[in-house]
Amino acid sequence: QVYLRESGGGLVQAGGSLRLSCAGSRMILSTFVSKPMGWYRQSPGKERELVARIERGGTTNYADSVKGRFTISKENSKKTMYLQMNSLKPEDTAVYYCFHGDDWGQGTQVTVPS
Repeated sequence: QVYLRESGGGLVQAGGSLRLSCAGSRMILSTFVSKPMGWYRQSPGKERELVARIERGGTTNYADSVKGRFTISKENSKKTMYLQMNSLKPEDTAVYYCFHGDDWGQGTQVTVPS
């Protein structure tokens, strides 16, 4: 069973930065690289939003709301995916979930006070 462990969330002031990590430490490498990965977020009262996605070949896609501020990447040798978040805004406050194919992590809270 795929196991994804997120880390890096927290409280940061507007304009600050955070880097989220999503580790697939229990996966074998071939499984880690076999499927698209990415990040969704959800805040109370709002629909879940796809934040960023990285395809098997490395192609990336971003929500319009985060383009130019967030960067998704992955380091296959470490079986870890990252989301670098810069210039954070209060509207970025949400629980961030990583996914690998159809599998999901438990989520990590990001809070940017207004």
